[in-house]
Amino acid sequence: MKPDASRNITFISHTDQGGRSDGVQVMVHRGYAYIGHTFSNGITVLDVRDPKHPKPVDFIACPKNTRAIHLQTHDDLLLVTNLPSVWSMQALSEKEYFASSPADLLRDRGAEFTAGIRIYDISKPDTPREISFLPIEGIGPHRLWYVGGRYAYASIHFDGFSDHILAVIDVADPTRPFVAGKWWIPGMWRAGGETPSWPAGRRYALHHALIAGNVAYAAWRDGGLTTLDVSEPTQPKLLAHRNLDPPFGGGTHSPLPLPDRNLLVLADEPNFANCSQGYRHIWLFDVREPKNPVSFATFPIPGEADYCAKGGNFGAHNLHENRPGAFQSSRLIFATYYNAGVRVFDIDDPFRPREVAYYVPPKPERMIDPRPNRPQVIQSADCYVDANGIMYLTDTNAGLNILQFDGA
Repeated sequence: MKPDASRNITFISHTDQGGRSDGVQVMVHRGYAYIGHTFSNGITVLDVRDPKHPKPVDFIACPKNTRAIHLQTHDDLLLVTNLPSVWSMQALSEKEYFASSPADLLRDRGAEFTAGIRIYDISKPDTPREISFLPIEGIGPHRLWYVGGRYAYASIHFDGFSDHILAVIDVADPTRPFVAGKWWIPGMWRAGGETPSWPAGRRYALHHALIAGNVAYAAWRDGGLTTLDVSEPTQPKLLAHRNLDPPFGGGTHSPLPLPDRNLLVLADEPNFANCSQGYRHIWLFDVREPKNPVSFATFPIPGEADYCAKGGNFGAHNLHENRPGAFQSSRLIFATYYNAGVRVFDIDDPFRPREVAYYVPPKPERMIDPRPNRPQVIQSADCYVDANGIMYLTDTNAGLNILQFDGA
């Protein structure tokens, strides 16, 4: 497939994932790719031991009106979120979903779905076997962080809260997971009588947190960034809260701590088309003192084409997470950029980040997205990079592109 644009990244192969070409988070583990779907309401398993010839080997369907967009793999475990499939149900508009808490609207409209966390045994990687389900009263989980050990960290919307908060999940016995701790920005616990200090129309909701040492770096959409002490995981404690909205517009989405350099990469997501609300940025923070994270630089904005005029969203979405067993670098940052594909940035000089590679796939051959009036353009969602620099790039409609990073 000929890309719309590329630099220092080579195409290897493409798959429509067994006819389900929509995808969000992807994990590659022991030669198999696990892909959570945006609209197809399930998980696809691909054999990618030969990346030139990826093969679908399994599809795990979710319950009715339920999707599994985010997942994590480690050792013999696959952890998966179950949450309402809001776009397939067409229960909410994008404006409703991103402008405030979606829980009340879903409840008022009688939406039926399953909420919780499922854990699978993947000792046989081509055939995940469910071993437990942690049900959640409320909208349920959005995203997870798990790299082994006793605890997983999730963003979960529990009943009684205005939106997603941090939940610590004990998986010491993965057949019996339970919620062991919680933390939220004060004002989110409605059942406890708290009231928000932020204006109406702003969505304070944990997208997800990544853990480095004893610190959780958490992205709260319009609520910005928190650093939390998780030395006692069941009792997180606030170290600092920073919000760049206003004036920079919110949407804080993806944290990536680089502990060997005392840096944090933080990406804000554009949840609007055609740059109609301006740009969203990728920020660099100095986190030598987690109680005082300081923003000091932004990444360059792709400029080889007019992406604001292309249609769809333009800006950062997910960051490759430097997971155990994957490609790990505190210098090279991989970011999906919606209609601008995937970008690679070099932060050798953190005060002057520079773009060193990109790959912009062609438009999707067909649309899976059921939302009306969607432009037929790519919306690159997630990128996993393996230890050999092979990149697995998902898209809302365009399937999985497998690519080779050729270096700077």
